[in-house]
Amino acid sequence: MFIQTQPGDQETVMDFYPGCAVYEAGSLNVSSDDAPETSALAARLYEVSGVLNVTLNTDNISIEREKTAVWDTLRTEVFSAIMAHFQSGDLTVNAEKSGEFDTEIIAQVQDLLTTRIIPAVTQSGGDVSYHSFKDGNLYLKMQGSAFGMLTGITNMLKHYVPEIKVVLDHREALDRPGLTSSDGQAVRAMLQTSINPSIAAHGGHITLVDVQDDKVYVRLEGGCQGCGMADVTLKQGVAKEIMQKLPNITEVLDVTDHAGGANPYYQPS
Repeated sequence: MFIQTQPGDQETVMDFYPGCAVYEAGSLNVSSDDAPETSALAARLYEVSGVLNVTLNTDNISIEREKTAVWDTLRTEVFSAIMAHFQSGDLTVNAEKSGEFDTEIIAQVQDLLTTRIIPAVTQSGGDVSYHSFKDGNLYLKMQGSAFGMLTGITNMLKHYVPEIKVVLDHREALDRPGLTSSDGQAVRAMLQTSINPSIAAHGGHITLVDVQDDKVYVRLEGGCQGCGMADVTLKQGVAKEIMQKLPNITEVLDVTDHAGGANPYYQPS
């Protein structure tokens, strides 16, 4: 088996192409807790030290590593786990679990993306694609102007597919305890209901990355990535609002790669 790799949309993510079908139903994000019952392949991958998140796609496996891990070391172990799985003959997704994922909803979403949403987003220089659907949450991979159009994208998808409760950036599907804590849920609600709708007019979007102790980590996207006013927006607006409503939060930190924006003001050294 010859496995090819391709860098993901952030440095901690890499896509592995085994040269055969992986998950023909589309895309399935498998957490470390669900892996033993859901996917033999994902379970093998989580046994590799440094693997943080696994997503099974049609023809590849997207893996996010821990920040302290390095691909030079991790890649070889991931190769071995993928080869061992396909040589074993085990099912990639357990048959009794595969029925839990509504393929009709996924098909509707992908049709709407292809025929209506992607043409509009790409016309303005952005990009959007399906990632996964779980418990009413639809996760999309978004780039550029797609973040500023998220409200319109959400309204259209929910209109045609009422089973969708909320549309989120795919990185919010990652298995991080801080995101499900009371503070994490409160910050996410603030971003969805008040902060992101207000900055969407400028093509911006803010994603909650994690909450650890008294610190909130966020990523600025779309028009906010590389914007000269990003620091002001964060410190005088977003951070202030979060800390006012959640007094136990003492700091809001930006983990954005601003040099990767369309007009970066953080120039690489």
